[in-house]
Amino acid sequence: MKKILLSIIIWIVGSILTIILYLAMLLLTIVLYPFDKRRAIVHAQCFWWSDLVIRLNPYWEVKVSGLENIDKNRTYIIIANHQSLADIVLAYQTKMQFKWVAKKSLFKLPFVGWSLSLAKHIKLERGNFSSIKKVYKEAAYWLKSGISVLFFPEGTRSQTDEMGDFRNGAFKLAIKEHLPILPILFKGTGTAIPKGSWVFTTKTKALLKILPPIETTGYKPADFATLKDLARSALEEYPLSQP
Repeated sequence: MKKILLSIIIWIVGSILTIILYLAMLLLTIVLYPFDKRRAIVHAQCFWWSDLVIRLNPYWEVKVSGLENIDKNRTYIIIANHQSLADIVLAYQTKMQFKWVAKKSLFKLPFVGWSLSLAKHIKLERGNFSSIKKVYKEAAYWLKSGISVLFFPEGTRSQTDEMGDFRNGAFKLAIKEHLPILPILFKGTGTAIPKGSWVFTTKTKALLKILPPIETTGYKPADFATLKDLARSALEEYPLSQP
């Protein structure tokens, strides 16, 4: 009974925080519309939201490391493994300006999806070739504007302790735009949100680790597979099943 009551409180508080986040982002979008074209201030509201969601969940123990590998004056192609929706919460602990590449269905979720739209994140419709072309066009636009773009190169959440195959697009784009790859590792988030239930039952130790950037200087367009393998190898040095 205690776990059920605590889970109810967690979901209610989390929902209230998300509604407040959306309202704050909506207000700032309207007030700052002529001055915040990149939605940087709007995006930054997710930083306090992430802090509170993590701190107010007694079942989450989150560790962040590698922040020194982020140069706030550089633009990156960010690549990360994907375990659950909790990855979204943790990613804002980087306090970076970035645009997600996220599946279109997420943008339809009340408050969460509406917030993604307000921050001008990038919609991807899986299996739609024209949508994929549009994604890379939008991503290139933001990169040229000095905003990093975050890709989940697996394309979907991993259902095991192993990373899925990486897709090529992010690495081709990094070479084309002459930008470094910033690998980010999520560990433990696969159990952060209960599967098949809404009740939190076990404590989760989650890790967000930012790895050193991988420079793309000297890479030719045909070298994207080499770059992809290098980035994957960097992430695989820290097994997802490792405590």
